[in-house]
Amino acid sequence: MEYIQTGTGDVLPEGCVFCRIRDGYEDEHVLARTDLAFVVLNKFPYNPGHLVVVPSRHVGDIEALTAEENADLQSLLQRSVRALREGSEPQGFNIGLNLGRFGGAGIPDHLHWHVVPRWSGDMNFMSVVGETRVLPELLADTYRRLAPRFA
Repeated sequence: MEYIQTGTGDVLPEGCVFCRIRDGYEDEHVLARTDLAFVVLNKFPYNPGHLVVVPSRHVGDIEALTAEENADLQSLLQRSVRALREGSEPQGFNIGLNLGRFGGAGIPDHLHWHVVPRWSGDMNFMSVVGETRVLPELLADTYRRLAPRFA
């Protein structure tokens, strides 16, 4: 409903949303944290279980990541896929990074990888073509289902 009520979901509070999550101001849907990164449910998901894997450091350029950050992010991406497979049994995944505003990043100054579970008939491009989202599950329900798989 929050997505519907705000129109497009593009209305962002001041400051970096990922830094606020990192600092614990908005962490109700954080599934995992390491010293260098974290996993959080996407606030405006394309599908139930849509996760975002984010470096803790505020960085917008993939070339600026350290080897340790890269390794940690890759580990969390694998962990995310495993948790989603166990908790949601998707038939496939979209995993991606939009680099820079013109690359499609809604938050271009803080890197983040999307992990979107996919199922046959899941409305795929409904949000683009029909300008609407179809979600059969509340974010809090998705969190309760997936959180134990990240423990």
